[in-house]
Formats: sequence, structure tokens, C-alpha cells
Amino acid sequence: MLLASVIGTVVSTQKHRKFEGAKLLLVQPLMLDGSPRGTALLAVDGVGAGVHERVLIVLEGRAASDAIHQHGAPVDAAIVGIVDRVDLDS
Repeated sequence: MLLASVIGTVVSTQKHRKFEGAKLLLVQPLMLDGSPRGTALLAVDGVGAGVHERVLIVLEGRAASDAIHQHGAPVDAAIVGIVDRVDLDS
């Protein structure tokens, strides 16, 4: 699981049948301090996230497809939670 920020939406008029009705979002993985980590990813939204929200994403095929309740869907990343706050002990 990774911490990420939703940085955009993706509109697709044609997509795999298992993604019909699914919202696709562009997410930027983050370090714990909020700085970018790697490149942005396309993720299927399983929780109703929006742009500028911090989220939790999974990057494993089976975990990602289970998160959106579409067993066997060809998905690599899914949003599984919206982050309210991150507390770090110093």
C-alpha cells in the first residue's frame, strides 16, 4: 500500500467492460513528508476520492481488482482509502 495524492481525472469513452462505470484517477505516489515519489499512476477509484485528496493505493493485481469488487479485472492500481491525517512521531 502507498500514500498518494489525486492529481487529476481520466476520461475514457472506451474501456474494458469490467471498468464500465468506474472512475479513473491520476495519482502521484508520495513520501511520508508529502514530497512526490516516482511517477504518476492511473488508478481505479474504489472509494469516491476526488482531486487534491490524499489516498491509499494498492499496486497488486489481485488486491487492486478485489478493491473495486471486480474479480479478474485487468487493474494494476486501485484507490482503497481516503487519508484524513498522517501523524508521525518525531
